[in-house]
Amino acid sequence: MSISFALVGAGAMGGAMLRRWLSSSTIRHDMSAVLEPQLDDDLAAACQAHGVAVNPALDTVRPDLLVLAVKPQIAAEVLPQLGTIAHDCATISVMAGVSVESLSRHLGGAQRLVRAMPNLPAQFGEGVTGVFASSAASATDRASVDLLLGEIGDVVWVDEESHVDAVTAISGSGPAYFFLLAEAMTEAGRALGLSQDAATQLARHTLSGAGAVVREDERHVCTLREAVTSPGGTTAAALGVYDGEGRPLRTLTHAATQAAFLRARELSS
Repeated sequence: MSISFALVGAGAMGGAMLRRWLSSSTIRHDMSAVLEPQLDDDLAAACQAHGVAVNPALDTVRPDLLVLAVKPQIAAEVLPQLGTIAHDCATISVMAGVSVESLSRHLGGAQRLVRAMPNLPAQFGEGVTGVFASSAASATDRASVDLLLGEIGDVVWVDEESHVDAVTAISGSGPAYFFLLAEAMTEAGRALGLSQDAATQLARHTLSGAGAVVREDERHVCTLREAVTSPGGTTAAALGVYDGEGRPLRTLTHAATQAAFLRARELSS
């Protein structure tokens, strides 16, 4: 199975997805297009090299999937121009806070709509994207979405549109949580006497190494944690602070993700 796309908006996330799709053998590049008036020169050259049309006339764009990656603030201005395209294919929106109802309204009543929330690791094909589809999206549409978004990482479907806000709180914003932990570990290393370079390398590689273990080892993360925690050892001493009386790390994590969830809901409304 091969598919084509029309990507509208190639900023940070749109550009990251485009780079992955250009290198994919499952994409019909000659039938695909990018609509971005300020396309990065390197991306424009890559599109040309792969036969992807850049800013073609809208009446010539006939993709299997229309992908909306413009800033939500300009959705009302940009989307009405795309109504004809959206009526002939399924549409994926990665715009945060723009509901299926709003998408349909801006796209002239288009119904085969999908909301997706990718995250930063998508640029390396290591992302995870939470996805919700309207009832009008067919099984074929969903399979096409799986194929296209599978090029940037794992795809997780949710059954309710409101769950997209939960996806935003967990995985959409999630990379920043781990970056903050690495930042705090670097500062802790400096406080223990390590040089800046040593503390930074130790924290960064511990973060990426732990991620590799989680990716490759199918055991539950609780089991992985227990496997490296010897009773009475150094790890147990640290976890006694993180997860001891009052379970402070979990309490903070619940509060932080709730704050992100509520903010995502505010944006959606």
